[in-house]
Amino acid sequence: MAYRAVFRCIAGCPGEHSLWTPIYRCPTCGDLLEVCHDLGALKDRSAIAWMRLFDERYKRTTWPYGSSVWGKKEWVCPDVRDEAVVSMDEGGSNLFWAERFGRDLGMQDLWVKLCGNSHTGSFKDLGMTVLVSVVRQIIQDGGNIRAVACASTGDTSASLAAYAAAGDIPAIVLLPRGKVSTAQLLQPVANGALVLALDTDFDGCMAIVQRLSQDDGIYLANSMNSLRLEGQKTVAVEIVQQLDWQIPDVVIIPGGNLGNVSALGAGFELMAELGLIDKQPQIVVAQAAAANPLYLAYTRGWEFEAVAAQPTQASAIQIGNPVSVQKAIRTLKRHHGIVEQATEAELAEASARADRTGMYNCPHTGVALAALIKLRERGLIDASSRVVVVSTASGLKFTDFKLGYHEDGLPGVTPEHANTPVELPNDYDSVRKAIDQHAGAH
Repeated sequence: MAYRAVFRCIAGCPGEHSLWTPIYRCPTCGDLLEVCHDLGALKDRSAIAWMRLFDERYKRTTWPYGSSVWGKKEWVCPDVRDEAVVSMDEGGSNLFWAERFGRDLGMQDLWVKLCGNSHTGSFKDLGMTVLVSVVRQIIQDGGNIRAVACASTGDTSASLAAYAAAGDIPAIVLLPRGKVSTAQLLQPVANGALVLALDTDFDGCMAIVQRLSQDDGIYLANSMNSLRLEGQKTVAVEIVQQLDWQIPDVVIIPGGNLGNVSALGAGFELMAELGLIDKQPQIVVAQAAAANPLYLAYTRGWEFEAVAAQPTQASAIQIGNPVSVQKAIRTLKRHHGIVEQATEAELAEASARADRTGMYNCPHTGVALAALIKLRERGLIDASSRVVVVSTASGLKFTDFKLGYHEDGLPGVTPEHANTPVELPNDYDSVRKAIDQHAGAH
């Protein structure tokens, strides 16, 4: 059976568009596009057969199926030739049983999907492998693509630069100057991308990169290009696979540009359509209070208005006019969605509190954990629920955030879990005394 996928308008306009044509919006109405698969062809395999196939491929060495994205190639982008795939063994990240943190919240079935355990340290790799592989095949087939470009708050640029470098494709990155961590800035610099630091915020960078993508030969790599979301939707499939093909009750996702919301929703919905699962999880989106347009829309019955995003430690989701908002709202309506927000103090304390149980969270994961704490306190998440929190990036990218917290240097945050090194002379008795005092405090 031949599998195929095409772009279609999310608003339902007639017609379909080739994945091999640089197109990002519906030419009829201007709305976003989404990748649609031939479900009839996919149903040629039973649910059991799909599960068996994905389990047989999982983290094996046969190219390109060892990647947990390309191990689900038929559900992602079936027409990509294996020799065009640019992969760095993305996916397969730890579904961490947050036993101690869950116990603190009165929960026994809390999990954190560590998507930051990836080549460039964020979930963006899952989508970028798909997009860059498609671009590579277009170029191999004689298409006119001179460079791939993105606007970014850090993680997208790192992922694009790495995958483009591996695929020998020029990359252009637009960053808001002074609004990304040093580690995030250095990643695309090291991988050889043209890095343009603009005196604006992410929304300003996004406006310019959309104009650039209208020029001949500049291919857009942001999540409004739904090829990215095809890779990201495999997070949903992988979560269920790692839970022995059982569905969680609640999934909590940090929300910025909001592509991940519809991506995971699409993954769960495709599994249901093909019979692998028989229910849908509730989806919760967590936003920083400083950049909360979706939260405000949720409180107004989904009436959306863009906002001017304010500074937040969760810099990757400091977005006031998310491109994928309508896709996200559609997904939330189908998944009994809740949107919650977290202040700077709440996200910092949640991150630090979780770190004390063995994690090492990025501030965006702190937003999601803070939302979990607030929803538990209000009784909107039951103690018996199986909950998965999606951790989007490695805490190692945000050393300044961690250091600022523990040295009491974050604006608006009085740290409750600060833990700084104790400086002592080279003296055994001083060391022994400090150890005894520490033990006594616990």
